[in-house]
Amino acid sequence: MNKRLLALALCIIFGVLIADQSLKIWIKTHLIIGEQIPMLGNWALLHFTENNGMAYGIELGGVVGKYFLSVFRIVAIIGFIWWLRQLIIKNAHWTAVATVSLIMVGALGNVIDCAFYGLWFNESFSQVATFMPKEGGYAGFLQGQVVDMLYFPIIQAHYPSWSPMYAGQELTFFSFIFNIADASISVGGAFLILNQKHLFAESGETIVAPVEATSIQN
Repeated sequence: MNKRLLALALCIIFGVLIADQSLKIWIKTHLIIGEQIPMLGNWALLHFTENNGMAYGIELGGVVGKYFLSVFRIVAIIGFIWWLRQLIIKNAHWTAVATVSLIMVGALGNVIDCAFYGLWFNESFSQVATFMPKEGGYAGFLQGQVVDMLYFPIIQAHYPSWSPMYAGQELTFFSFIFNIADASISVGGAFLILNQKHLFAESGETIVAPVEATSIQN
């Protein structure tokens, strides 16, 4: 097993996970739902919201939907861990290891929210949430909500009145509110598209390449 690749994977996994969970816990214990803190004027905000579903607030409704999504994520994480291990064992290119690590840890970060935040915290609608409240949390295992907070409404305008769709309605870009785990999945997904040659050969086998001391720096 290549120690440099293992170190790279562990740095990405622990770095993203610590940053993601630290920010989520801080948001949860300092803000109420809908409260926001400007970072760069009105272009970059910490805006506290929660969602029941997938990345960027996309939802899969109901209790059954949440269980299905949580189980799917756990299975996917196990698959990515196996894939990551194979890449490291086979001395794959470092970009392949980084790609799989980013996607895996992003999924893990949101699974932690779903699995434990309902047990660890009370509601955040009318008060700042308390960690491990005496009365118990707001939801059961795998029924917690994902904490989102990163909001970048760079462009705020209105659709033209003559527009055949959404005439006169507000237009915001970028309107999604997300978290560090979501961003990790998105960056990993982009790398997956751009670096397919380092992940798959035409035969479907993983392409491997010895990692030199300088390869991670380039």
